[in-house]
Amino acid sequence: MNNKLTKKDVEKLQKEFDYRKGPLTMEIAHEKMLAAAHGDRSENAEYKAAKSNMYENFRRMGYLIKMIRSAEIMDDVIGKTAGANIGNKLLIKFEGSDDIEEIELVTTLQVDIINGKFSIESPIGKVLFGKLIGDIVEVESPDGNYKIELINIIKE
Repeated sequence: MNNKLTKKDVEKLQKEFDYRKGPLTMEIAHEKMLAAAHGDRSENAEYKAAKSNMYENFRRMGYLIKMIRSAEIMDDVIGKTAGANIGNKLLIKFEGSDDIEEIELVTTLQVDIINGKFSIESPIGKVLFGKLIGDIVEVESPDGNYKIELINIIKE
């Protein structure tokens, strides 16, 4: 699976990976060494916490590398897509309702459903990406399919 990300997203992931690989790994190793000096490791809570931090850091590094390696850079697509795009705010209306809602299309790293930021890989994002004002799309949902009309695109 490719994650649709921008160059800026990948740079952010790489920066976090570099920090975790270098300074943070060294800091955790130092904490682990100091805790080990306190004696019996089977009863040493500080040592167990440092060891747990080390595993969590390695787990996160693995996730970051997977995200970076599987990234599909969308910067070129963003410039060539005429309709709804990453970073655009969309005014949408659900079929059977007169209420107009505002959502924003974002990459996976920027998702914040509570604040109306939907990934272009989400069911809503997938069907709205590239669509034009006036288009009506059908969203597949476990609770049943529904239709959305794209009322306006606000490009920022």
